[in-house]
Amino acid sequence: MQAIGFEAPGGPEVLKVQEMPLPRLRPDDVLIRVAYAGVNRPDCLQRAGAYPPPKGASPLLGLEVSGEIVAVGSEVPREMVGQVVAALTPGGGYAEYCAAHWQHCLPVPEGMMLADAAALPETLFTVWHNLFERGLAREGETVLIHGGTSGIGTMAIMLAKAFDMTVIVTCGDAAKCAAASRIGADLAINYRDTDFVEAVMAHTDGKGADIVLDMVSGDYVARNLKCMAEDGRHVTIAVLGGAKADINMAVVMMRRLTLTGSTLRPRSDSFKAALADEIATNAWPLFCDGELAPVMDKTFPLAEAAAAHARMEAGDHIGKIVLEVAGG
Repeated sequence: MQAIGFEAPGGPEVLKVQEMPLPRLRPDDVLIRVAYAGVNRPDCLQRAGAYPPPKGASPLLGLEVSGEIVAVGSEVPREMVGQVVAALTPGGGYAEYCAAHWQHCLPVPEGMMLADAAALPETLFTVWHNLFERGLAREGETVLIHGGTSGIGTMAIMLAKAFDMTVIVTCGDAAKCAAASRIGADLAINYRDTDFVEAVMAHTDGKGADIVLDMVSGDYVARNLKCMAEDGRHVTIAVLGGAKADINMAVVMMRRLTLTGSTLRPRSDSFKAALADEIATNAWPLFCDGELAPVMDKTFPLAEAAAAHARMEAGDHIGKIVLEVAGG
């Protein structure tokens, strides 16, 4: 099969089309003929040498795909052959064929574009777990989302609004703030010219945000704590601004704040299967019936994966970037 690989870590230009063997299936895997593959920030980090794949995972990039199941492992129901699915993968998506655990697949309904389907699993699994399971999001609460127009940010806006939450986001310019507002944010703050702490406190009449979904970390953490409500939950999902934070633990105690976070890729197959079941029940129907749809930025051919990475790293995108492998 054709796949995107790289001989040594580096910039986007190291990504090249290569001939590679088909994935070997484990007993609980399915083999997917890939139509589209989603592009995510961890792909860029892995390409740069900063995010090695977990033990046993494919060394190829790509954490989510859509396509048709063409073969199954010995422990997978045979009737899955021929099904069209969106799948969360441990790697290997930037290829004509990809292996995924059968319980990490979600059925693509008739009428859903396969490009859209490929743009869903990584962000949907990440946001659902962190916002609703770790962040304990509830109807009527206020959530502050940093990186409001990223794939994660746009998904978080949509899901939070679908469950009747007030959504505040930060973005890097006026155009992105306008886009976030169109997607559903109640308040979009340009962090380059407005203090987001002051803006959050003003919008919430001094109460603060119940949940912060933070992909920045670094010096944002102390600022986040200043605009959180009592009993608030701070959920870290990335450390783009630095892995270390200097915080006042007395504030954490006095305001009864919870600091948590997670990474999805290293979690066990059984954890991801349970997460997929919860999403299939609570969130996937919103996309199947057309109530929600991923915000799509741009589609690149598989051979132009380097250009897709360059666009993501430039930070100009709004929503999801996907690679077209076989289309459909």
